[in-house]
Amino acid sequence: MLFQDRRRAGDMLAEKMDHYRGRHPLILAVPRGGVLVAEPLWKQLGGELDLIITRKIGAPYQPELAIGAVSGDGFIMLNEQLISRLNVNRDYINKTAKKEQAEIQRRLKDYRGNRPMPKIDDRLVILVDDGVATGYTLLAALRSLQERKPSNLVLAVPVGPPDTFNILDREVDELVYIEAPAHFAAVGQFYREFNQVSDNEVKAVFHRSGMKGERGDG
Repeated sequence: MLFQDRRRAGDMLAEKMDHYRGRHPLILAVPRGGVLVAEPLWKQLGGELDLIITRKIGAPYQPELAIGAVSGDGFIMLNEQLISRLNVNRDYINKTAKKEQAEIQRRLKDYRGNRPMPKIDDRLVILVDDGVATGYTLLAALRSLQERKPSNLVLAVPVGPPDTFNILDREVDELVYIEAPAHFAAVGQFYREFNQVSDNEVKAVFHRSGMKGERGDG
């Protein structure tokens, strides 16, 4: 299946998630692309729309190779086996984690201003992205959210490989997806339109959502 664009993918996810309508979910989008998927989901389900950002900790001299990931609230998930194999020292990990956390905070402030982060505990939380490949940063986001004790944790992603979904499914109360193709190269191959999402587009979504209170049902 090819999705027309991210918004249509969000509509399709919403069709599978009508059982959450009226339960005032907290919908957390992964910017930038996940925000365009999350907006139609929020419009259909109601609740509150906000952001979550995680950043990978890249290996020394191989920044694209993730040896860990960090969230905005300081949660750190490390691949200890890879760290040991590469003989990465802890000073490097700590410094890189702090740098990435600072970048997360900078982006959150740019998108959200000084608005307090939403309450997580005892809430239905739905994490949304436009697709998943290895799933490492999404896994870090889920485990960060688990630390804050939501009543239910749901992951909604239009497309990803089966092996990654098998890993992520163990972390949530429900995994919702449209396609899990066996032959998976990149998220973008499953979208007719997969243009890079700008910061201004992200801000526009949250301007429309009001970034305040809860959307009324319907």
